[in-house]
Amino acid sequence: MLVVGAHSADFVWRAAGAVAAHTAAGGEALVVALSYGERGESGVLWKQEGQTEENVKRIRHEEASKAAAAVGAGFRAFDLGDYPLNVTPQDVERLAELMRDFAPHVVLTHPEKDPFNPDHPVAHQAVARARLLTSGAGVASGFRTAPPSEFLVFEPHQPELCGFTPTVYVDITPVFKRKVDAMSCMAAQQYLQEYYAQRADQRGNHARKVTGNQEIRQAEAFQRLLPHVVGGL
Repeated sequence: MLVVGAHSADFVWRAAGAVAAHTAAGGEALVVALSYGERGESGVLWKQEGQTEENVKRIRHEEASKAAAAVGAGFRAFDLGDYPLNVTPQDVERLAELMRDFAPHVVLTHPEKDPFNPDHPVAHQAVARARLLTSGAGVASGFRTAPPSEFLVFEPHQPELCGFTPTVYVDITPVFKRKVDAMSCMAAQQYLQEYYAQRADQRGNHARKVTGNQEIRQAEAFQRLLPHVVGGL
């Protein structure tokens, strides 16, 4: 599993449970942050007297690394800067090369629309392009490729304004404590912890209604961008 966020904490709120479920089942997961969110998403840290951008990046790197470890994932930062996040063709190729090396079965990132965050759609476009470059046209190519992966977007902060429609719920009940542990690592954004714990409960309620499984207490929502190929229905 490869999870790519615009900022270092994005994966924690939106996909830490799915990552924990994946690694608990024996899977491998890697989180990539295109930026640290040092300018636009670290306001608490900037209240410290004498704070510097490099120190904020250092703190955010430590927080994200601990959060990723809490759910059994690796963490890598591209450090491309935020607000605005500018991704060059060279950065896309760097991401594509990482995908060729890691060869994920599933890729998670932001939806392509977010009227409140300028960096999230940029991240989506970069990931979508890198993924296509990674697999080529799905046939033999004149460059190194990796098999096509599943491609899903995780739930944005305000889904109804981002064109997000859940098509997949992941039951994170058995690993919810690991998500809570990951969220607690992000001290620079403590105000989001209660919100996303409540969202997990809400999505758990929805997943129970879909399945009738009363043991589901928490879930995360995702939207599949590609058809799901099966051998039968």
